[in-house]
Amino acid sequence: MIPDLLRSLTPQVVTALVRRYGDFDACEDAVQEALLAASQQWPSAMPDNPKGWLITTASRRRIEQLRSETARQRREAAVALAEPPDPAPVAVDDTLTLLLLCCHPSLSRPSQVALTLRAVGGLTTAEIARAFLVPEATIGQRISRAKRSLRGERFVASGSPDRVLEVLYLIFTEGHTASSGDAVNRVELTTEAIRLTRQLRASLPEDGEVTGLLALMLLTDARRPARVSPSGELVPLASQDRSLWNREFIAEGIALITGALSSSPIGPYQLQAAIAAVHDEAASTETTDWAQILTLYDLLRVVAPGPMVTVNRVVALAQVAGPEAGLAELAAASDPALAAHHRVDAVRAHLLELSGDVTGAREAYLAAAERTLSVPEQGYLRSRAAALAEA
Repeated sequence: MIPDLLRSLTPQVVTALVRRYGDFDACEDAVQEALLAASQQWPSAMPDNPKGWLITTASRRRIEQLRSETARQRREAAVALAEPPDPAPVAVDDTLTLLLLCCHPSLSRPSQVALTLRAVGGLTTAEIARAFLVPEATIGQRISRAKRSLRGERFVASGSPDRVLEVLYLIFTEGHTASSGDAVNRVELTTEAIRLTRQLRASLPEDGEVTGLLALMLLTDARRPARVSPSGELVPLASQDRSLWNREFIAEGIALITGALSSSPIGPYQLQAAIAAVHDEAASTETTDWAQILTLYDLLRVVAPGPMVTVNRVVALAQVAGPEAGLAELAAASDPALAAHHRVDAVRAHLLELSGDVTGAREAYLAAAERTLSVPEQGYLRSRAAALAEA
């Protein structure tokens, strides 16, 4: 309860301090100290106004920083200005303001992700490092460099939230299908991405793409309970026990994407959410409306072409027109990004298996296993190859 409350209040408290004092780096550090103090004190004595308590406590930390880091004359001027800001409610769009700052185009994508999870999500450096399976020092360096880069930036929400959506989707995707390591997914990342996207939608309720991204996350995460077997093995969509899917997420996701498609210009996140909805509504792979999915991928290929759109469309095409048509389309794909991607080999293996080419399918499964860094994916792909060898 308290950790959830602290994470929900973090962007509001950071925003309040930076608006008053400037210097994102120092203010964010002061807020982290206030959050630590709250986590230690609140279990025994919850304040009547948690947000006001955090703002006041963080402000005092910032004042202490100013007093210790400046000369006497400068310190006196700073202290004179450094009265705690008004802990009155902060506007809901402050979450968007802080997200835009954390996703500033001057920052690298890894830095945007780390700073977003730290400043907006309220995760500690250690938590972020564990989620991405990288050393804590590496995450700490990314966050420090990012905050230094933002010194002097105006704290205003401006421009398109597109880059924020990209960062949130990246966080979710890494959580849903971990790119490396022993786990199929990292629940802490998918959970945080959904939470932050809900906050963003509260700031931009009429933005169809924000709604589309939230719907996509919910419809995708709904399948998580069925993606891993009791022994920890990856379970592909076609073999999943759909009774385990999260029906509450599915219902919410379908309602969101239905509303967005009927009231907003169509964008890539909405189209991906619509595809996910078709999958989630079907009782099985065989009863899935693959023709509708293929049509949606045709639209997505126009709106937001990309290597994974190409590969996923091949799967839909094979379901509609047969594996040979999918193999031909895959062979014709010219995107350099597909040349050495394990997903291409995995799809090729599946289609070769459907077409009856057991030897070719086995070789492709093994090639895919060699190229992925995910241990569960390696296990699944090698098990498919082994099953074909025994056939």
